[in-house]
Amino acid sequence: MLAPLFTGLFGAPVLLDAMDGAGVPPQADARVTLKRRTLGSTAFAGAAAGAIVGYLPGVSAAIASVLALPAVPGDDDARGFLVATSGANTANTVFALFALVALGTPRTGVMVALDGLDGSPSLPLSLSVVAVAATAGFALVLLVGDRYLRAVGRTDYRLLSVSVLGLLVVVSWLFAGAVGVAVFAVSTLVGLVPPRLGTRRVHLMGVLVGPLALGL
Repeated sequence: MLAPLFTGLFGAPVLLDAMDGAGVPPQADARVTLKRRTLGSTAFAGAAAGAIVGYLPGVSAAIASVLALPAVPGDDDARGFLVATSGANTANTVFALFALVALGTPRTGVMVALDGLDGSPSLPLSLSVVAVAATAGFALVLLVGDRYLRAVGRTDYRLLSVSVLGLLVVVSWLFAGAVGVAVFAVSTLVGLVPPRLGTRRVHLMGVLVGPLALGL
């Protein structure tokens, strides 16, 4: 049920709202405009929050990004949020791996898949894979990032959104049948509420945090 639930809460509403938009906006100069001190403090805040939630069940890197928001300066909130989110995601991946090895309990979906493999994961090997993947991602952003955005910007964004929505319905059906499609539809309606109330979608994680906190 998690697939239709989370794609409905966090995926479909974004696609529906994006249909009325103009797609990917033109990108500005690729140079970093944040001050070095601001960049460092924001990245550190995101990484620290990601490290903390890496050990907590049901708490995602998105929540870590919200925890890091007080460190984001008001005059650079959009860029600062991206930096904080990047730090939180990276740290969450690493420390969720530490939690799996130390506690034997997976904290993220990736760790659940890793825990299902035969044999216990090797920490040095796993950290090496994380480092290689992070380096490859960094290099790919620099090499093909701008060309990728230009290619996506030329596509029919409405058609792309409708196609992805159709794919999400199929995935919900494959995972949970007709009930999954119904859950996907209801959770999509719920996911449309936060932007209209001026709140963040991260609060929808209560659908998982609440039952975990209550031991359900």
